[in-house]
Amino acid sequence: MNAVEDYVARVEETCGQDRGFVVILRYNKKDEAIAKILEKAKMEKSISRIVFELTFKNVSFRLYGTGKAIFRNLKDKRELKKVLADLLL
Repeated sequence: MNAVEDYVARVEETCGQDRGFVVILRYNKKDEAIAKILEKAKMEKSISRIVFELTFKNVSFRLYGTGKAIFRNLKDKRELKKVLADLLL
């Protein structure tokens, strides 16, 4: 398995005008994945260390302490996988 498959349980697309993706991290690896993401991404805002507004390579996303992340304004799943691979390596 690669890094993305090791840490990501599933990916869902959002509906609406602003296309986005919801990424659910694997429960048993979520703390490790969150630590890696927080180390590499730039934190814009944090709310009680439960919700994080982050940017990474001009991609803005929100990361939740529960292991869910919402990525906005990405073209397709291929672009999302590249960002996730860079964050989780």
